[in-house]
Amino acid sequence: MTWDPTGEFVYVGVLNRGQDHLKLNKYKASTGEFVQTLFEEKSDSWVEPQHALAFLPNNPKQFIYQTDKDGYNQLYLYDTNGKLIRHLGFKDVLVTDFQGFNEKGSKAYYIGTTNNGMERHLFEVELKNGKTTQLTKTNGVHIASVSNSGKYVLDQFSNLNTPNIVQVITTKDGKATPILNAANPLTGKINLPKIEFKSFVSADGKTPLNARITYPTNFDPNKKYPVMVYLYGGSHAQMVTDRWLGGLGYFDMYMAQNGYIVFTLDNRGSDARGRDFTRVTHRKLGEAEMADQLVGIDYLKSQPYVDAENMGIFGWSFGGFMSSSLMTKHNDIFKAAVAGGPVMDWKYYEVMYGERYMDTPEENPEGYEKTSLLNKADKLKGNLLIIHGAQDPVVVQQHSMEFIQKCIEAGKQVDYFLYPTHEHNVMGKDRIHMYDKIAKYFDNYLKK
Repeated sequence: MTWDPTGEFVYVGVLNRGQDHLKLNKYKASTGEFVQTLFEEKSDSWVEPQHALAFLPNNPKQFIYQTDKDGYNQLYLYDTNGKLIRHLGFKDVLVTDFQGFNEKGSKAYYIGTTNNGMERHLFEVELKNGKTTQLTKTNGVHIASVSNSGKYVLDQFSNLNTPNIVQVITTKDGKATPILNAANPLTGKINLPKIEFKSFVSADGKTPLNARITYPTNFDPNKKYPVMVYLYGGSHAQMVTDRWLGGLGYFDMYMAQNGYIVFTLDNRGSDARGRDFTRVTHRKLGEAEMADQLVGIDYLKSQPYVDAENMGIFGWSFGGFMSSSLMTKHNDIFKAAVAGGPVMDWKYYEVMYGERYMDTPEENPEGYEKTSLLNKADKLKGNLLIIHGAQDPVVVQQHSMEFIQKCIEAGKQVDYFLYPTHEHNVMGKDRIHMYDKIAKYFDNYLKK
């Protein structure tokens, strides 16, 4: 919902239950009376409105609308009668953060993706003709904002080997004046493991995939090491970017320090790669995602320093669903797995998310049957630890309890740990307890 700058109207994106037909409607603010539908957007998968309209500061009759209808989330300039004036920006750049306008209202600014989603850069676009300029150049992930005059950019960025640089860029000539060049905060404190980016091709042979591998501290290629695959895999999340440490989490670093190869891959379905990269999962969550993860896993198994007999996998929420899926559908790969807050059957998940990607159980019975893990408990092999927050309102405890019951009926052993006071994520000091439990679980089964 967006208020008209005059306060006279309200604009509302009205989405149908199937989430594949959007109407942008205009209403009188004083009475709620419907005025008109400005435009409609339809899809054979889903329409996913995420952003309010952005009205031009010097023209209350025009606004910017964001949509991925042409492949990538981008900016479109409309008038308040619903007429498309022009598309704004580069066609292969996905807008992640709209930054607003200059004080004249003649230019707009946004952060967008480059390098197959690995980087974030600041772009400037002229509203009158759509001419677009990339304002940040150094590889990495940039967090940037523009002065009201549009003459200066305050830019903060990092990349794999650069902890933090803050600078002011003059937009006219691109000259950068440094403010801060942070030293590596870990120097002298820990033995930082080696981190590398890897690129693979998706299981369908069409799409590049980004991955990150972290080697054990004091890595010796002549030795063999156990593996922890850490994954998420679902919509609206990206694990691998060209930022400081490549987005590596400190628990991942801890596991590398303890002698594990740690591997993460962003499969199709994850964020920041465009509509088609995501829509391949429609009505069959987990299938293309697992196929892509297997590409990375096959690479690991081909390396002489990988102990393919001692591999583990860990994920939370959608990642818990992925970990459990791989332990049942591809049950000869991992000796141990940890599934935190896992979705076990999409029919138990909240309606807006579940039906967006899967449609309803009545519309897609085969998809729900195929993606459910409740009918696959008898296929479980290896050692699976399920962790759940007893107060979880997102992935309710019914998911894991139903799966455990099915394991009991199938004669399958499964480990279970509950955090009584936590919701979907285990937070605060208890998170240390959780990571300690996960590390010891992998050590128990993966270290000889």
